[in-house]
Amino acid sequence: MTTETAPAVALPGGEMLTWSDQHGDAGNEPLAVLVAQLVPAGARVLLAGPHDPALLDALAHARVTCLLRGYPDAAVLAGRVDRVVVAGPHGLPPGEEYDLVVAGGGLDAIESVEGARLGWDGLLNRLAAAVRPGGGLLLRLDNPLGVHRLVAASAWYAGREDAEWTVGGVLDAGRPGSLDQLRARLAGVGLRADACYAAYPRPDLTTALLATDQLARRTSSGLFDAVLHDACTGGFTGRFVLADPARLAVDALYAGRAADLAPSWLVLAHRAGTDAGGEETTGPTIGAPHGAPATGLGPDGLPVALVRTGGPGGTVVEVVDGPQGWHWRRPDPAVRTGPAPAPYASREAAHRDPAEPDGPVPDGRLLRSLLLDGCLRRDTTQLRQLLRGYADWLTGQATDGQLTGAVALAGADNLVVAGDRFAVLDPAWRADAPLPVDVVLARALWRFATELVTGGYAHPWTSTLDVAGLTVVLGGVAGRDFDRTVVDAAVETDAAVGAVVRGLDTDGKVDLDAELRAVTPTDPPPGPLSYQQLREAWLRQREENTRLTSLLKWTEELLNTRERALRRAEATVNLLSGSLSYKVGRLAVTPARLARRGARAAKRRAQDAIAQKQQQRPKQQEQQQ
Repeated sequence: MTTETAPAVALPGGEMLTWSDQHGDAGNEPLAVLVAQLVPAGARVLLAGPHDPALLDALAHARVTCLLRGYPDAAVLAGRVDRVVVAGPHGLPPGEEYDLVVAGGGLDAIESVEGARLGWDGLLNRLAAAVRPGGGLLLRLDNPLGVHRLVAASAWYAGREDAEWTVGGVLDAGRPGSLDQLRARLAGVGLRADACYAAYPRPDLTTALLATDQLARRTSSGLFDAVLHDACTGGFTGRFVLADPARLAVDALYAGRAADLAPSWLVLAHRAGTDAGGEETTGPTIGAPHGAPATGLGPDGLPVALVRTGGPGGTVVEVVDGPQGWHWRRPDPAVRTGPAPAPYASREAAHRDPAEPDGPVPDGRLLRSLLLDGCLRRDTTQLRQLLRGYADWLTGQATDGQLTGAVALAGADNLVVAGDRFAVLDPAWRADAPLPVDVVLARALWRFATELVTGGYAHPWTSTLDVAGLTVVLGGVAGRDFDRTVVDAAVETDAAVGAVVRGLDTDGKVDLDAELRAVTPTDPPPGPLSYQQLREAWLRQREENTRLTSLLKWTEELLNTRERALRRAEATVNLLSGSLSYKVGRLAVTPARLARRGARAAKRRAQDAIAQKQQQRPKQQEQQQ
């Protein structure tokens, strides 16, 4: 392989010819959206290390240089960017400066093993030197005490794969291990950290960027609660973990430690510049030409959160802080063309509105967390108040007992509660056809009951209830008397909606419906394969087996007792049937029995004769006339 096959690739020496840093399950769409906002047209951008291809699409309006260490990765990017340098940090020409330097994959994936090793501080110095005055640096740092480390089934220091030849723990004192240490290192190279985001759910997969200062202040935010739970559940689905990462992340949020336990951090730092009057600027002037007035872009102009919705390749939505509070905002205003027509021809159960979410973000706590809190504390008063308030709110939103739109699909995981007010957090998914209020309520309660029993949460009701039975009980707490027929309709609706959300065909919908109906309290919850929750499921199965064994033993003892009593009765009958008194009694009873039988026969004959005469009498009267 030669450079003639990729003329846009520069090989100044130190390249790794057969090494690739790209991973199939990696992704960072929120970073792409953030960078697109920071970089104006014509700005010079340096991408140091491997990045999500979505980032290149977001920088189509800029002049991009990629700095890589693996030639296979560079060959893929040839032609998509202005220049690709394959040599690690030594390949950067001295004195070359950029408006924005992006190291969204951290510094470990930049240094090549084919040249002199610079270490973490040396790499930071080299990238900081490439930031022009007024420019910025976006740097990711992995957290050695993040959620991904705390729930990992295998130790971080036991990896022997090729991609794990760098030490990512706290043993290397040459690298920072916290945000405070990172800020100090940045200050040491002339950069000031302006904004910081906590990146979830894994270092190699980021679906949510949440501002660390807001995470520390808004510890009971329903938005953060829902985002952390969804990100960690989806990011670890199918992976073996020690404990549920979603539960740990949400608990850290309420403790004010969600930023401290983030798998990685993304920091925006800038180098001080000067404005047109020669005064030093206080914020980055990314993309402004030398000598032009500063733009003053700082943390106040950045989103509070960037969240990917809709799975891999989905849309990224933002939350911005304005004078009226938090608001949803879509990065691409062209998307807001109004709701898409519902696919009635395909008879889908739901559709996603491309113009949503939009508007204010409702304040309050997530209904799911409030219900779980009430169950764990056995606070039946709180549970009754919440569930009846939810049921009354649904009734108030209905027209002729039917619900439509986002309200018809919003469950406990997408509703926030502030006092006695309920609101839908993300109204993107909407029902295509009206649904009865009882079915909507039963669906929400069935989903919560499934999470309650499969997650092993303690609750005030008997542990022998199945999911449908617990749903009926929750409906009673909510003041609604519906039977299992309503629950069956709710499960069918949930399967139809889930098939649309997952993009399943007809067979997939049938399989999903069967899977939902087969859920039992002894099953582990869907999502990550948590050893802790698997153990709880095993304990529930053991308790159920013990109960069934005891029931079987009691039934067997009852049958044995009844069988012994029956044998004693048979023996008594046989004994009595052979005695003299039994024979005399039988001789005395037999004539009476025969006489009674004859009397019954005579009575029937008399009744038949009378009935026959009554039928003949009208005929005789007609003949006489």
